[in-house]
Amino acid sequence: MRYIDLHCDSLLKIFNKSEQENLFENNNLSVDFKSLQQGEALAQFFAIFMPDEETLTELKLEEINDDLYIDRAVNILEQEVTQHNQIVALAKNYQDIIVNQQQGKISALLTIEDGRSVAGNLDKLKRYYKKGIRLITLTWNYENCFGYPNSTNPAQMARGLKDFGIEAVQYMNQLGMLIDVSHLSDGGFYDVAQYSSKPFIASHSNARSLANHPRNLTDQMIIKIAEKGGVIGLNFAPYFLNKDSTNSKSSIERMIAHLNYLKNIGGENVLALGTDFDGIHGNLEIASSKQMPLLFKALARSGWNIDLIEKFAFKNSMRVIKEVLS
Repeated sequence: MRYIDLHCDSLLKIFNKSEQENLFENNNLSVDFKSLQQGEALAQFFAIFMPDEETLTELKLEEINDDLYIDRAVNILEQEVTQHNQIVALAKNYQDIIVNQQQGKISALLTIEDGRSVAGNLDKLKRYYKKGIRLITLTWNYENCFGYPNSTNPAQMARGLKDFGIEAVQYMNQLGMLIDVSHLSDGGFYDVAQYSSKPFIASHSNARSLANHPRNLTDQMIIKIAEKGGVIGLNFAPYFLNKDSTNSKSSIERMIAHLNYLKNIGGENVLALGTDFDGIHGNLEIASSKQMPLLFKALARSGWNIDLIEKFAFKNSMRVIKEVLS
């Protein structure tokens, strides 16, 4: 079963790469090219996560200018793909993915998680687009030029996009860049729904009714994404799957529960995959790209037919890619 994963943080883990730290075969990562090949991936979205001070300290990274950091991360992926171009190739649009598939190659797409480096400048968006960035997760856990993050504070959660955020959403539509509302405040979410003329996505979020985390989506949000023609990427993180936030197990059973819920609320065309691999922790029943067939087999055993599994695995995401990434 081919699949598209809309979000992983693997690039961050090899930012200070040595000879042992690579993307071809890396036992320290959930996502590497060999595992993607074993799991029969069609495409993997690689996030350039913008680290905060805590992350810099945790990963022993030196503080670096945001744009230099982005340039270096892009170069790392480009170098890795060049070294292993027999199995993987960069992609910037729908046609690239089709061509790569015909050549037996996995497609690698670049994203930015946290648009803080845009810094209120539309020219930055154009620059990133020219560098191959095809998706931006508008916020992470902090306020930035686009708007405000998800929060347990109701007043913060209600805040919408800033004026620049509205302008940027419309410009991203023009450029052909995916808008990702994972991490965004509820108010910002509804502003994106109002001002985006193209489908938008939640690349790695689940159902808030099943796991009451502010990063997850309410029923009305699920419906709104579906109405706009977007998709929701199933997140494998335990705290986005389980009702009990202290439960550290990420189980296939809970994944299927969220998928069935999303399907029942938003319809089968809203389903997608966004593992958040290499950005999550816990007891993961699926801990690597090579294990992805376990989920598809479990879905089949639970009664899903092949057409529905294919929609979830790659067809819905391909539809959005075709419409947005011009």
